[in-house]
Amino acid sequence: MKAKYYEDADLLSIRVSNKPFVDAEQEGDVIVHYTKNDEPVLIEILNAGKFLRETSKSLPKKIKKEIWSHIQSSL
Repeated sequence: MKAKYYEDADLLSIRVSNKPFVDAEQEGDVIVHYTKNDEPVLIEILNAGKFLRETSKSLPKKIKKEIWSHIQSSL
């Protein structure tokens, strides 16, 4: 898994597979790209700063720490 944050677009891109994607679905500020077999490949979070601030409030501290450390190490 690789994550990259694009500050100028406030976009967080999380690549969960190197397979090619052929389709995408958007729900709010989250776009998920899928393979032809409906496997998730890439997750894009628009307005990432706001999204992470709002969702991280409901996460346990241990999970929040793991997510942030992984994102920072991937940048």
